[in-house]
Amino acid sequence: MKVNIKKLNENAVIPTRGSNEAAGYDLYAYIPTQSQTIPAGETKVIGTGIAMEIPKGYVGLVYARSGLATKRALRPANCVGVIDSDYRGEIGIALHNDGKEAQAIHIQDRIAQIVIAPYLSVEFEEVDEL
Repeated sequence: MKVNIKKLNENAVIPTRGSNEAAGYDLYAYIPTQSQTIPAGETKVIGTGIAMEIPKGYVGLVYARSGLATKRALRPANCVGVIDSDYRGEIGIALHNDGKEAQAIHIQDRIAQIVIAPYLSVEFEEVDEL
């Protein structure tokens, strides 16, 4: 499957995956000032400098990178981000610092991973019993 992607800045990085069998593609920080600090216990939105055209019937699911979470106590604030197929803006990652020390994010750091997955469109029907 091909997913159209647009760099919103020439220094943005197209997502990559660590191996041919990896489900997730690494998302990279795009920070115009070269770095941004996330104080302990706080959340900051870090841009990626990219936008995607996720195909209809699919969703982009944004997950933590395990190394960033375990080594630096940084994770997506909403735990799993959802990027709908009709969203065309910059992908931003709300990173939360669960640690006791401030953490710096630098341009082109790998900050999260995205998995493109199909979803079912359903209709809910209210009933008296299940």
